[in-house]
Order: sequence, then structure tokens, then C-alpha cells
Amino acid sequence: MASHETPNSRVAKAFNAMNDLGISHDEVKPVLQKLLKLHDENWEYIEEDNYQTLVDAYFEHKEDKESKDKRKALISHHDGERQTQPLANKDDVLFLTTNNSRQKFTMEENEMPPSSSEVLTRNHHIKLVSSLYLDLNSVINSAHNNNPTSSKATIDIASSALGEVKIFLNCDHALENNANILTNGPQQAIAQDEKLFHFLSDITKGSEKVKISLIDEYGKGELPNFNYMPHNLIYQSANVNISLARIADEGYCSNCSGNCLSQSLPCACAQETGGEFAYTLQGLLKDEFLTSCMSMKKEPQTHQLVYCQECPLERSKNECMPEQCKGHLIRKFIKECWRKCGCDMQCGNRIVQRGLRCKLQVFFTSDKKGWGLRTLEDLPKGSFICEYVGEILTNMELHERIMHKNGNDKHTYPVTLDADWGSEVVLKDEEALCLDATYNGNVARFINHRCSDANLMDIPVEVETPDRHYYHLAFFTNKKVNVYEELTWDYGIDFDDHDHPIKAFQCCCESPFCRDKKRKGQLNNLSI
Repeated sequence: MASHETPNSRVAKAFNAMNDLGISHDEVKPVLQKLLKLHDENWEYIEEDNYQTLVDAYFEHKEDKESKDKRKALISHHDGERQTQPLANKDDVLFLTTNNSRQKFTMEENEMPPSSSEVLTRNHHIKLVSSLYLDLNSVINSAHNNNPTSSKATIDIASSALGEVKIFLNCDHALENNANILTNGPQQAIAQDEKLFHFLSDITKGSEKVKISLIDEYGKGELPNFNYMPHNLIYQSANVNISLARIADEGYCSNCSGNCLSQSLPCACAQETGGEFAYTLQGLLKDEFLTSCMSMKKEPQTHQLVYCQECPLERSKNECMPEQCKGHLIRKFIKECWRKCGCDMQCGNRIVQRGLRCKLQVFFTSDKKGWGLRTLEDLPKGSFICEYVGEILTNMELHERIMHKNGNDKHTYPVTLDADWGSEVVLKDEEALCLDATYNGNVARFINHRCSDANLMDIPVEVETPDRHYYHLAFFTNKKVNVYEELTWDYGIDFDDHDHPIKAFQCCCESPFCRDKKRKGQLNNLSI
């Protein structure tokens, strides 16, 4: 937070942040006052991670206020009359509390159990906290689970014929016992076995510098089945020749030291980018470079397209009689410094290779769109998000894989690495590469398509090889993106290309510039 802000403006921002969570100013004020006193007016501690400390302190305060006695209960309501039943001594009721801790409540034989409203309030807090992306790792102790598909944390609700509702907390390999709470009340309409939410604290299995959580507040999505990997890997036949000997002396900046961006003249790597650095000293993509890339993709000029004599894409569809090439856009590249360069790893021209650093979350968007990706922090324009990671396949391998896939498998949209196909007259199959993240990939596989006005821009980045048949595809924000906003990317789909191995799907982007919607409107007008 900027140091020039006044205390009053900081208080207002804290109130507004909590108000977004449904917490009033009057409830927050005493908690905020205590925190400021406790931390000697240190606002930075309170403001970090979107007021995480304040949120935790509020719920801790609320828990202390609402329940100081230990309780254990089986609650039932019949004809509006409250009744209690004793539980076996070993049956502990486990509540997930909003301060990310476990609390077991026991009660004496004649002690009154918590009311239905208290239990429902706690359940509401559980869902609220999960929606606010609080890390439940300290609750479920699932840090050692390396299989995202089996380390799910769920809350299941089942209703009986008598109107009882049973709530199960299930954390595979995480909690020693299931938590069962029996209660009656207004949740009778909930369908049997409906799941309130799924929550995974880190789908990366610790392979990224930051954790990436996954959440489904409504329990409607089937947990994705794939292997997370942070770097591209060759599947079988792809030719990716990464060799120090192949990088000529003029292809790297051997005489640089420290941070190349601090030099008065662009280094040798920057010359490959177009004579200047693509990044600012703040680690953002330069606005003019980003604007040029966006303009080229949205409205490509004739001179920016290249047509293969024998197109690998068409050849993969019909090897005997391939159709004519439909054209490929010759893209602008970023050339980053690499291991052979003299500068250090903190050089400002090493952004993509240092990996993912943003706070991201995979979430279930809707039945139509499925899973998506959103940011858990505000992102300025030009921020690096992640690269598209997957298996490196030849286009022939991709086509065969899709043709032989099971009917129930949902294929992610692949990336064709065709940004520099104009450098060759005829590409061999092992040189015509693509990326497929269906079975092995990173978080980018969850980025949904949006026509024309997506908030991410994909840009080719050359790092470890001068051979542009293979490159990294990096995503940068093309506008300011607010916290909790979904991250989207224009796949560049031709909705009229029904021969594409991934069939042109019914677009659900809901953009006012949706090309699929516009195309259907034109078709309807023609039919009339």
C-alpha cells in the first residue's frame, strides 16, 4: 500500500473490503482497533493478502464470542419442538471454524447442545470462508497428498425422509474421521448427496513457487483428471534440439552482468526481440509491445501472414491429398536472456523463465463453461501470468491422439506452435509442433476462451533455443484485471472450420463481440 495514504483512507478501504464479505462497519471496527493497537499501527501487516489478517481476526473474535463452552450434540426437531439425545462418549462433533482450525465440542449429559441456527451459521461460515479462498490446508493436513483427484475436501449433505440433514466433512487421507452433524431445519430441500463444495489447497503438488488452489462452491464439477507439470515435456517424435553449441556467440549477451535492463544499450538478446527490451524495470510488458501484438492478432495484415507450400496442419488431416494452407500469422517474439548469458537470474529480461508468481485459483464457473481460472489479486496491465505448458507433440501425433480418444474424454484446446513457420519452405512432421495439456499440463489448461475482448494476450517467448519451431507461449494481461476476475484468452478459433480435430464448439464466452454468435446471426439472416 502506498505510504502517502492517510489513516482515514486506509480505514475506509478496510471497511469496504470487509463489507464485500457481508460484514458491517460496526462489526469490523472493534477488531480493527485491536489489531492496530497490537501491531503498533502497522497497516502493511493488516492489508497484505487482501486483508487476510483482518478477516481471520474477525472470525476468531466472532467464534470466541459465540461459543466458549465445549459442546457435543445430536440435534433434531420434530413438530417445532426441540429435543436432545445423548451421544456415545467417543463421538466427537467436528466443526470447521473460520479461523482455519479444528475445534471439537463435548458436552455433559444434561448440557444443552448448540441450536440449529448456530449449526447452520457455522455451515454458512464454512462456505463463506471457502468462497473467500482461505487456505484450509491447516485443517485437512493434505500437503503430502500428490494426487489431486483423490485429495479432495468436500462437504456432503444428505436429507432423510424425516427431514433430518446429515452433513459429512470428507477429506481423503487428510482427516482421521469424518465429521457428522445431524440437524433439522430449513435445509430439507437440499437434494440427497448434494456436495456443497470441493476444495484443493494446491493442485501443483508443490511444483510452483506459489500454491494454486481449486474450489467448486456448488459441487457441480467433476474434479479434473490430469497430471500437473510446470514445464513442457516431449511426448515422442517432436524434434526439440536444446544445445549450448547451437547458440552462436551473437545469440546471447555474454558480456553483460547484473541486470541487462539497467544498461544504456539493449543487449544481444534484446536485439532478437526487435532492438529493444520488451519488459519494463517493474517486470511488466511494455505497453507499446503489447499493443503491437494485440493489433497484429486482432487485425492481421496480408504481409503478416505466410502460406506453406505443404501445410503440416492440412497434411495431418489428409497425408495423401492435403488441402491448401489457410495461412499462419508471423508473430512478434520476445527473446529472454538465458543460462549462457552473462547476466544473473534476477535480470529484468528473465520474466517467463522464472515461472509463475501470481496468486491464482481454479474455480467452477458454470455447467456450460466448466472450470476456469481467476486471479486472487489485482493485476496491472502487462503482468505475466503463466505460460501454456503441455506435452510437445507433432501435429500428426495430435491428430491421431484426438481421433483415437475415448468418447467421454474432454480434450483441452491445443496450441499450434506456428508463429515462425514462414522461415521454412517445407516443414518436416517432427518440426511442426504443438502443445497439448489434456493429460499433462499446468494451470493454463483451465483458461477459458473469450472472443475479442479477453483480458490475456498470448505471446511467443524464446528462451533456451534459437530454433523457433519450438518456443514458450506466455500469457500477459492486456488490461488491468481486478481481484477475483476470471482470466480469459482468445483461442483464435475459426468457428467455420469444421475439419479442425477439436470440433468448433458452441461458444459460451458471453462477450458482446462473440464471433460464434455473430456467425449464427448471419446464417439465420441468410436462411430467412
